[in-house]
Amino acid sequence: MNPPLFSLEGQTALVTGAGRGMGLGIAETLARLGATVAVNDFYPERAEEAVAGLTAQGLAAFAAPADVGDYAQVQEMVAGIRARTGRLDVYVSNAGVPVSGMGYARFLESTPEDWERFVRLNMYGLMNGCHAVLPGMIEQGYGRVIAITSESWRAGVPMGIAAYAASKAGVVGFVRQLAAEMGRKGITVNALSLGTMNNWDSEEMAKKSCFVPRAGSPADVGAGVAYLASREASWVTGQVHALNGGSLTA
Repeated sequence: MNPPLFSLEGQTALVTGAGRGMGLGIAETLARLGATVAVNDFYPERAEEAVAGLTAQGLAAFAAPADVGDYAQVQEMVAGIRARTGRLDVYVSNAGVPVSGMGYARFLESTPEDWERFVRLNMYGLMNGCHAVLPGMIEQGYGRVIAITSESWRAGVPMGIAAYAASKAGVVGFVRQLAAEMGRKGITVNALSLGTMNNWDSEEMAKKSCFVPRAGSPADVGAGVAYLASREASWVTGQVHALNGGSLTA
């Protein structure tokens, strides 16, 4: 008997930056589809709190705290996940805002230290994770890599986010190149590009700029990831999927 469509029963998923917000929405969705979810966050207490909320719903989850910008920590985290579950099928690179915050600033008022914060989290965070998870995925002949990026790579907005947008554009380029390397190994690599989300005071902006007049939610992001994480999406790779309510800007 074939499993239900989009089922993740028997699979293990790692979601970074999943202690709250969009990452937690992704983790909950994947767990509801049957996956055992490793909940990563920079703050251990935040990861544990998220896991407590998921397990209270009868979902399978455990905390996997680490700084995704630190290569050694990511290697250790992934090794621990494999030791605990025996496999890792889905990797969602969601962590995207440094612990020091966005720090909105016009480019000429920013510093190389500001740029590095975003590149280290968004670029190195994704690449560190891929370097850790891909050998096991190649060995098992199956894997799903999903990078959460932002429509800021596509649309210019006068918000003081040039370094953030540059790092997110880097995610897009990396995803396309990695997909070309992994396509014959049973591994798909895609990006989900988010528009105006409800994790900041954005509802009025969304009503004006989105065809669907509201900001996106964690559940919206979780649903988008669920498709890309599924076996049914086996012929979808190297793509950047806009999740933006129909907005033509961001």
